[in-house]
Amino acid sequence: MSKLGKFFKGGGSSKSRAAPSPQEALARLRETEEMLGKKQEYLENRIQREIALAKKHGTQNKPAALQALKRKKRFEKQLTQIDGTLSTIEFQREALENAHTNTEVLRNMGFAAKAMKSVHENMDLNKIDDLMQEITEQQDIAQEISEAFSQRLGFGDDFDEDELMAELEELEQEELNKKMTNIRLPNVPSSSLPAQPERKPASSRRAEEDDDDMKQLAAWAT
Repeated sequence: MSKLGKFFKGGGSSKSRAAPSPQEALARLRETEEMLGKKQEYLENRIQREIALAKKHGTQNKPAALQALKRKKRFEKQLTQIDGTLSTIEFQREALENAHTNTEVLRNMGFAAKAMKSVHENMDLNKIDDLMQEITEQQDIAQEISEAFSQRLGFGDDFDEDELMAELEELEQEELNKKMTNIRLPNVPSSSLPAQPERKPASSRRAEEDDDDMKQLAAWAT
């Protein structure tokens, strides 16, 4: 058995300790991520300091420069380990979040299933079929009543169509006669027309015109 296995085994039986809730486990993982993030930032700063120190000593103080580079290598190794640990924790946290979500979904679905079962226990399928049949029958009756109300009543509709047309023509003729009698003609004027002047024959008019011309010539001669 490995030392790591002995360590966890010596921590106590799993049955004697209650399992943490998903919320507690997620909180612990986030705290660990935050702690490793700070350690990561610290190591990155130390690496930059050791690089600057190695450049400062250079070839003038070679042992000091080499020691700075060795420390940089150790810090880089630790940084690589932290990066891998953070990736593992992130994967575990996402898996735990998904598992917690699935558990909550399953719990809620089970709660809803129990509620549906409780509701259906008070239902009788035979009664539901009878109720739906009764509703259908009442809807058919209501439809028949509506159609009966919408139809015209046919009392006394057995009249002769020709007699009705003849009566209609008589009524139209009476109405036309009334309109003709109400038409008023213009009154004949009571006074006589003015007398037309008597027209003389054409020969008499020419003789009178000749006399007038002769009289005018005689006047000019004198």
